[in-house]
Amino acid sequence: MLIAIITDLHANLEATNAVLKAVKTDRPDKVICLGDLTGYNANPNEVVDIIREYEIPTIMGNHDAAVCGLEDPWFFRAAAKTVIEWQYEQLREDNRRWLSSVPEQMRFNCNCLGVHGSPTHRDDYIVDWLDAMRQMEHLDGDDLRICFFGHTHRPAFFSDKGTQQFDPLARTYQIQKGNRYLINPGAVGQPRDRDPRAAYGLFDTDKMEVEFRRVEYDIEACVRKIAAAGLPPELGQRLRKGK
Repeated sequence: MLIAIITDLHANLEATNAVLKAVKTDRPDKVICLGDLTGYNANPNEVVDIIREYEIPTIMGNHDAAVCGLEDPWFFRAAAKTVIEWQYEQLREDNRRWLSSVPEQMRFNCNCLGVHGSPTHRDDYIVDWLDAMRQMEHLDGDDLRICFFGHTHRPAFFSDKGTQQFDPLARTYQIQKGNRYLINPGAVGQPRDRDPRAAYGLFDTDKMEVEFRRVEYDIEACVRKIAAAGLPPELGQRLRKGK
């Protein structure tokens, strides 16, 4: 089975369309989304509509929770909080109800877990090997040995035994029997690894391989929409720099 994994779309319609177009050519058996359809950019309804139309299983991201009014956005940075408050007014009621109903986590392919931040909480950041090791205890051996996550907006590949580390020049990684993994495919809508291209992942459950993919998209179109909506211009600058 081939599974495409996307996360952190962040209301970036151009990046979402580009990634889903690329995914279509991969012909996966399943597509899953690890949350944060909203936040940062100017097309929350359009992005939610696409995920709903394609019936892509999705979990709750921290921006999604805030935009739906399930969490107070007081702890977000100023620019992110401004967008959340704007999107709270923009999001249609049917999309709000749908997004409010998605689960916190998902199990798939028997021994895989999908989360937004970490296995313990959607707001947790896993940015380095030490963060990953603190979370490994929540993967209970052979029953649950692979966790895909988002939230950091940076591709990552952490293994329990530390024998494999993420190399931005590599594309494909082997899942080894008896090891446990925390894997981030990277962000669709706001990459932060200094590569502005949209990111996604492919998991081949027959070959037990994970492939990291990048896709070009029309960044300037997204930047223009941010400006037209009156959102903080720094958000467009971040898209250009991938940071």
